[in-house]
Amino acid sequence: MLDTPATALRFPRLLLTGAAGGLGRELRPRLQRYCEILRLSDVAPLVPPQAASGEEIRPCALEDADAMMQLLEGVQAVVHLGGVSTEQPWAPILAANVMGMVNLYEAARKQGTRRIVFASSNHVMGFYRQDEVVDALSPPRPDGFYGLSKAFGEDVAQMYWDRWGIETVSVRIGSSYPEPKDRRMLSTWLSYDDLERLVVAALSAPVVGHSIIYGTSDNSSSWYDNRLARHLGYRPRDSSDPYRATVEARQPHLDLQDPATLHQGGAFVKTAPQG
Repeated sequence: MLDTPATALRFPRLLLTGAAGGLGRELRPRLQRYCEILRLSDVAPLVPPQAASGEEIRPCALEDADAMMQLLEGVQAVVHLGGVSTEQPWAPILAANVMGMVNLYEAARKQGTRRIVFASSNHVMGFYRQDEVVDALSPPRPDGFYGLSKAFGEDVAQMYWDRWGIETVSVRIGSSYPEPKDRRMLSTWLSYDDLERLVVAALSAPVVGHSIIYGTSDNSSSWYDNRLARHLGYRPRDSSDPYRATVEARQPHLDLQDPATLHQGGAFVKTAPQG
């Protein structure tokens, strides 16, 4: 956790969806300093299950439009991590990531919420090769139903900005773990502290419209060009570089015939979507 807040930002009520997931659990204590009340939502049990001071707990299924309308009541901004986060059969992805995304934005529109930070994914671009560099204007090339649903989510965010002025930062999160696990993650790694910096930048930038940014730390190797998101003010301070020697020793050889080695989506390009 960062030693000091990066901004004087403070919302009366901030909503964190997907609060029971890995990144939700990490952001839960970090986001409390940026709001008077942090509203937490998930369909899975929260850890810890009880609300701390300054927290509200509102379990909610994203595909339940009426429940989502209630969830957004009195909310000024949303950090939306909720939904299916891995390659799965189409039905649960459709419910949570497609129907749920529309329900979120319809509720935000009707309840007057003006800023959303959307956890998109690097898997929107998964079928680009690792010898290519992409930016926010590169056409999506999803590597499965999961990546496809995140590309749809970005389109929803764009439409709600164009039609109703709801601002969104779509964060194409790379690999956010305590440390990089393999050589692919040397390019995609996002530290937890940089995750917080990125979310705070997305919430506090004065004007964002609909902006797309790649969520990684300051890694020497990268497939992502964030020049089109400099207006957000995100400046990563961590890097995968200190882990490089250990990771390369653990994985000294790469199979250049393996699609997971060649493509930015890694193993996701080999996981067959299931209808």
